[in-house]
Amino acid sequence: MTTGNNVTLIANCGLYCGACGAYKKKKCPGCAGNVKAAWCGVRACCIEKKYRSCADCADFPDKASCRKLNNNISRLIGLFTRSDRPGCIGKISELGYDKYAAFMSENDLHSVKRS
Repeated sequence: MTTGNNVTLIANCGLYCGACGAYKKKKCPGCAGNVKAAWCGVRACCIEKKYRSCADCADFPDKASCRKLNNNISRLIGLFTRSDRPGCIGKISELGYDKYAAFMSENDLHSVKRS
């Protein structure tokens, strides 16, 4: 089950909420619409700098070097889930938001998988 290729379902960190189990079960509004996600440093940074996602940030050409995007907790979770937030951001930079959302939706992916 996919929700279509909606670019508003791309989280600031590059994860695609449209393929997330919590979003599909209507237990989460998605990262962009989640006012309870004030704890997220990536989200706060993107809102402050008016970025759609970390793909718009020029401060870190190597997105993996950003400690907000690639912090210890996200790396640990990424090991277990094989998710790759910097990889997601790289894919957005490569494809653009519309094509990234379509790719993630068509493949029912919440994250680009670690290689």
